Amino acid sequence: DIEAAHAELVERGIDMSEIFHDAGGVFHRGTHEGRVSGLAPDRASYGSFATFTDPDGNGWALQEITTRLPGR
Repeated sequence: DIEAAHAELVERGIDMSEIFHDAGGVFHRGTHEGRVSGLAPDRASYGSFATFTDPDGNGWALQEITTRLPGR
């Protein structure tokens, strides 16, 4: 549940991005290009993201998985 994870991290003081999905369907960039505010349409598995940067400057992305693909 990316909304619950996002809320918990914000509550713990983490500076999170908003929850977003990618205009092209697959988030694979280190920029804000193609980001669309809000959850993926129909809350599609692997489709919603949130990002943050840790104190060392490393970027992290959360990805919501509602149904795992076979074999994963």
